[in-house]
Amino acid sequence: MTRGEPPVVWSLPPEDARAGWRALWWSVGPEGELAVMLVRERDLRRSPYVRGWVGWSAPAGCDGVLVVVRGGTEHRTPVTGIPARTGHLALLPGSRFLLASGRASRDRDGAWEPNAVVYSPDGEPVSRFCIGDDLDDVIADRDGGIWTSYGDEGIYAGHPESGDGLARWDTDGNRTWDPRGRLPVWPLGGSAAATEGAAPWLAWYSHKGPFLTRVDPATGDTTHYRNPLRDTDGIAVRGRRMILTRRSHNRPAAELSRAELLDGAWVVTAREQLRLPRPVVLHCAQGRDGLLWLRAGDSWVQLEA
Repeated sequence: MTRGEPPVVWSLPPEDARAGWRALWWSVGPEGELAVMLVRERDLRRSPYVRGWVGWSAPAGCDGVLVVVRGGTEHRTPVTGIPARTGHLALLPGSRFLLASGRASRDRDGAWEPNAVVYSPDGEPVSRFCIGDDLDDVIADRDGGIWTSYGDEGIYAGHPESGDGLARWDTDGNRTWDPRGRLPVWPLGGSAAATEGAAPWLAWYSHKGPFLTRVDPATGDTTHYRNPLRDTDGIAVRGRRMILTRRSHNRPAAELSRAELLDGAWVVTAREQLRLPRPVVLHCAQGRDGLLWLRAGDSWVQLEA
């Protein structure tokens, strides 16, 4: 089944594009607000091998503007001194936010250098720490916890903070949860993240196939399910309903699957082909409370579970 193009919730304003701003890292906050970091193209470098917005990077520190869209209204915060090689944004409660690099490096003494920065609502850095290596996904919960998943280089290359594949952090850089002994198999990498109320959902894959993990926010206990969709880009959960997406890379299309929890397993009940306003690439989706945000070029649409 082919579905019409979902309505656009927000797009980069044309005047920003004409002024040389690029929309880079993005996230959806715990209250459903969209956050997008804008950086001047003159401060960026374009990879000849990676298409879409993920092909742009800041090889040196730069400045930017954080745009937060809530209820159709934009709020803009100037941000100075964005670290080089930033690749992830997470919006925290109280209008704080986190910027992180996907990779970690060592200093001359062999210690892991900070690759995550927490900022105040005014855009000032308040803490720095190492959030692990080869970061795949990052999402914040309603209490300010930062949930992360890691790729195979982070899991298997000996980094002490990413070897378990999944983790939760506080804003001071303390790891407050890890899955040791609670996963059915050791992960190979993360593929999607969402929250449902206070509970995180993390999609990840292994040599035994793809899985979904829900963490109980009160106890830290985990519930695991087989993921009914391979190569998942995004998930959103509402009760016993879930939607999952799989992009058609660098094309304005994605496959949407609807699933229900039946007898303890997620079962796909319908599939649709989505037409999107622009091509989709890596890091194109994030779920919050049954709503899946999907990025297509410099436009964002919403899908409901």
